[in-house]
Amino acid sequence: MLSYIFVYLAATFIGFLIGRFGHRYLNDWLRNPKWAIHHWIYGFILMVVGLIFHKEEPLGLLAFFFGLGDFISDLKDFLQLKFIGPDDKIEKKFWGID
Repeated sequence: MLSYIFVYLAATFIGFLIGRFGHRYLNDWLRNPKWAIHHWIYGFILMVVGLIFHKEEPLGLLAFFFGLGDFISDLKDFLQLKFIGPDDKIEKKFWGID
């Protein structure tokens, strides 16, 4: 049981890291496209899929916690209900919630 907790925490952290990497570097590489979907949406979709398949343990719960990390990494954009478009920030931080 305790090992599952560590695996789910690791999945959350990896989802957070990938979300931050995409926010900080991938958008710059793509030159901040106006058509890009904010990544909190991907995290939300993974959380819903994870809840639907949570009985298929551990894959459903892994999807949920990975999506949770990705969702948290873009939480500020979710709270402002930004769906599509680049962020307005000039300076982007890797660590943090945006």
